[in-house]
Amino acid sequence: MKSCGVAERLAAMNVEYAAEKSFFGGTRRHFPSRSACVELISDIRRLLFPGYFDNESAAGESNDYLTRERILHIERVLQGQVLEALLFDDGDLSRDEAGKRASHVANVFLDSLPQVLELLMTDIQALYDGDPAAGSLEEVLVAYPGLYAIFVYRIAHVLYGLNVPLIPRLMSEHAHSKTGIDINPGANIGKYFFIDHGTGVVIGETTDIGDHVKIYQGVTLGALSTRKGQLLSGKKRHPTLGDYVTVYSNASILGGETVIGSGAVISGSAFVCESVPQNARVILNQETIVHKPDDAEPAWCYVI
Repeated sequence: MKSCGVAERLAAMNVEYAAEKSFFGGTRRHFPSRSACVELISDIRRLLFPGYFDNESAAGESNDYLTRERILHIERVLQGQVLEALLFDDGDLSRDEAGKRASHVANVFLDSLPQVLELLMTDIQALYDGDPAAGSLEEVLVAYPGLYAIFVYRIAHVLYGLNVPLIPRLMSEHAHSKTGIDINPGANIGKYFFIDHGTGVVIGETTDIGDHVKIYQGVTLGALSTRKGQLLSGKKRHPTLGDYVTVYSNASILGGETVIGSGAVISGSAFVCESVPQNARVILNQETIVHKPDDAEPAWCYVI
């Protein structure tokens, strides 16, 4: 087979670009930068928890100057990325109007950070109280992937509530790829939220979670499979968990009409798609079969 030259390859790519104009428009497409959004996450974490994620001291008069500079930097970068996201989302929106909205979003977001920090401190406390292996609150802050995923969710959720396109998902998917924990920024999650280990946890967009809820690795709070797809956008598709609910590893709780009452405990590997009353215990009744080495191999065991 004859190898194509650069010109032929370029021509072939241009054919594909022309065929997919929705993705590759002729004019410059506005789109937020994933790397800038990831850096924003780091900047916000350094602002909320000074001294823990850089070489700067967490105390002292000079910290006021550093904090001021970080706030200004976050405001500038966030405003620029929100501007790109708004122009991408609405091609008819003027740059001036998008700029005003982006400025408003940045201001409201920064004003919300004290409340975000207050929530995060309850999450840190919940993780520390719930894990005997935790040596300190500081250890939870710097070393627990569950806390990192919750932190990213908390800031992405603010932007989601301000109807910012794309950026909340870029942030949450960064946390997903980093921790294995997938929390949609649209979920509503109360204070003192606990995720232990966390790998494989999935929390869908319309999930509602109360206060003091504990979730372990592999838990799915998801939607029932449907053929309606985009027709269900904006509708309640994921479960509701009351206060003080505990969901153990690999359990699946599905459906927008499913409500888990406060104080309920869902056992590991349980599959739940109907409501559970308060203080109930849902236990998977699974038969355990143990074969001893000298037992004859049962007829139903096949090697494929």
